[in-house]
Amino acid sequence: MARKENADTTANPGRLKQIALTYKMTRKADSKVGLVVAAVGIVTFGVFLALGFWIGHPIYLGILGFLLAFLAMAIVFGRRAERAAFGQMEGQPGAAAAVLQNIGRGWTTTPAVAMNRSQDVVHRAVGKAGIVLVAEGNPNRVKSLLAAEKKKMARIVVDVPVHDVMVGDGEGQVPLKKLRTTLLKLPRVLAGPQVTAANDRLRAMGDLMSNMPLPKGPMPKGMRMPRGGKAR
Repeated sequence: MARKENADTTANPGRLKQIALTYKMTRKADSKVGLVVAAVGIVTFGVFLALGFWIGHPIYLGILGFLLAFLAMAIVFGRRAERAAFGQMEGQPGAAAAVLQNIGRGWTTTPAVAMNRSQDVVHRAVGKAGIVLVAEGNPNRVKSLLAAEKKKMARIVVDVPVHDVMVGDGEGQVPLKKLRTTLLKLPRVLAGPQVTAANDRLRAMGDLMSNMPLPKGPMPKGMRMPRGGKAR
């Protein structure tokens, strides 16, 4: 029992520290986050308290208003923190991979399954919707990279649907902040064992990072990636 209490005591400061760190990071991109969250809490509590006085139950409605105000503040803060995080990641190499790795249970993400010399990248996510290839980089260059990877997937897992998504703000592209939602909206057509089997086949094939021969020790100066940057 004492161990459980000690674990809870240790965990709480960690959570508070994480919240404080998230707030500091959010405030750098959204200077009004504190005022907005506080205003939401005050207004929510004020409305319920006023309603309580009006109907003759200020204590009950005050307690309910306090709890709902805290909930509303948490929701608003979470959304603004998420928006600030996407704003900071947008345009950064590997941003799509970071989103995919946090998509949730039921998905297996493999970053950088294909890459070219200009560092345009294709990531892979496998779930009940099938295989989703997510490309980030220059649209003109990454199209051929994406098409080649899609063709490869079709040969290896013929019975699994393959989707392709290009991250960006242009026509036909998916903004980074909508990438997770886009994948979760795809129809689920595979059962759990089929997803496992697809992952096993893809794992046996390997990926760019595991197949690329890298020298031991520091990388020699002037070393370049093989043309096309694909595993052979």
